[in-house]
Amino acid sequence: MTVEDRLATIDHLLARPFPSQEERLAPPGRTWEGYRSSGPRSHVTCLAASQDFWDDRSEEAVEAAEDEIAAAFEALAAALTSRWGRPEVVDLWPYVEDEIAAPPEPVNELSTYSSKMSVWRPGTGRWVALTVGQADPEFPIVLLAAVGETSSLDRGAALP
Repeated sequence: MTVEDRLATIDHLLARPFPSQEERLAPPGRTWEGYRSSGPRSHVTCLAASQDFWDDRSEEAVEAAEDEIAAAFEALAAALTSRWGRPEVVDLWPYVEDEIAAPPEPVNELSTYSSKMSVWRPGTGRWVALTVGQADPEFPIVLLAAVGETSSLDRGAALP
């Protein structure tokens, strides 16, 4: 998938209405690319995924995967920054650690992969986020894009 393909996917998510109930599309097999979830206030999709590490968790394999996904993140982040300016880096832990209220989606889902996300606000009442993470050491390293309602970030704290 190219940067242009990933931008088109994000544009589609920005324009797509939020469904009234949770929806998940998991691709067949052990691949993550093509994974999607949506809910009443959010969309999440996997834009890139490394190999999984069930059979090879060597330092070389992990570093190569990290480099590949980091390069995809950097290229896409540069394109989004040229559109909407510098992103905010949002710490996801304050949402997770809040014992009074459950984290809103897609923050709840993203926090299972990473502790932070880069957020752009295109001025549409929605925000766009990118995060890189891994759900478990055996799972692939993934580049996730999310679109959420502006109000779903009200409790968050931006990092300096």
